[in-house]
Amino acid sequence: MKNQIRGSVKINAEGKHIYKFINRIHNERICCFEQYVKGGIFCAEIYRHDLKKIKNIAEEYDIELKSFEYDTLSSEIIRRRRRYGIIIGLVIVIAASLYFSGVIVTIDIQGNEKVSDSAILSALEEIDIKAGTPFGQINYVWSENQLRLMVNDIAWVGMHRTGHRLVVEVTEIVEKPEILNERVPCNIVASHDAYISYTSVLDGQLMKKVGDYVLAGEMLVSGVTSDSTSHTTLHHAMADITGIYKEEVVFEGELKKQRLTPTGEKDTRCRFKLFSLDIPLYFGKNKYEYSESEVIEKPITIFGKKLPIGITKEKFTELERIETTLTEEEISAELMKKVYLYEQNFLNECEILEREINQEANGNILTLTVNYKLEGSICEQKEIMIK
Repeated sequence: MKNQIRGSVKINAEGKHIYKFINRIHNERICCFEQYVKGGIFCAEIYRHDLKKIKNIAEEYDIELKSFEYDTLSSEIIRRRRRYGIIIGLVIVIAASLYFSGVIVTIDIQGNEKVSDSAILSALEEIDIKAGTPFGQINYVWSENQLRLMVNDIAWVGMHRTGHRLVVEVTEIVEKPEILNERVPCNIVASHDAYISYTSVLDGQLMKKVGDYVLAGEMLVSGVTSDSTSHTTLHHAMADITGIYKEEVVFEGELKKQRLTPTGEKDTRCRFKLFSLDIPLYFGKNKYEYSESEVIEKPITIFGKKLPIGITKEKFTELERIETTLTEEEISAELMKKVYLYEQNFLNECEILEREINQEANGNILTLTVNYKLEGSICEQKEIMIK
């Protein structure tokens, strides 16, 4: 470590009076190590601060002296002493480290599921707890109580400091589970005109059998039963009844339509983010009548930790409203995407037995009619009205 601070220099000395030169160095009590003489050349290592004395002695005895300094911490500092950017950068890093060690850099919220992070952060900001707030100004007990009162769905709050982070642990209120009354008397009726393909009754009296054709609203399972003594019992009918039925869906698209398309003009606006401050680094406003934007945030990181300081870039792309004419094939492809989404969202619990697609163009409108033959549940509960 001492060598790193002092600096170590290797010297090579050659001349007629080499031994007088060596004796003079020893008499001057100059520290030499790793010294040896080979082929009339004296080699040694000395400390940097003795190099000037060695040069003076070499001139006195007409000795040719060569020196080479090893890479050490002190040599790097001396070599870069005029690079003021490095010095300024080190000062800024040290100052930032000292500053950020005493203020909130990030707020870490734990334990929340129903309550969003944004709701908790907004409540904390109302009681002056946000990025940049000194830890010494926080009254933890008072802040915990205030946050619990401000956010209705929180039952308990705990706050503690971990380095530059403020950790907020919350426990949410557990709602009393809703008790569903599954014993309300009801019948099961058909939701579609269909041929029955499967029946399984858990409670109630089956009114139809496999192969029967039923109309929408027709009773499938009765929740009213009678015994031999004419005693009537009301049930909450439960069954799994599958039927084969047809369904028609219509999708339309315009051949000529005004659409927003990029013009090729782009604009980038930068903002400097300092904690909760958002400082614009531009002048004027976005003059595009129609545009789409993309936001890119680049926070500054130190030792792998993101700081609440950085540059936010918002890239705008100008759009213009123009009337475009698409071919029937292009419109048909767009409508087929809608057909796919419809099947994924609304027919995912059914089995599609057949699918027939008819396409018709009428003026500016292209119509896609899809006829389905489906097999799925046709059960629909209908409450029994009791006086």
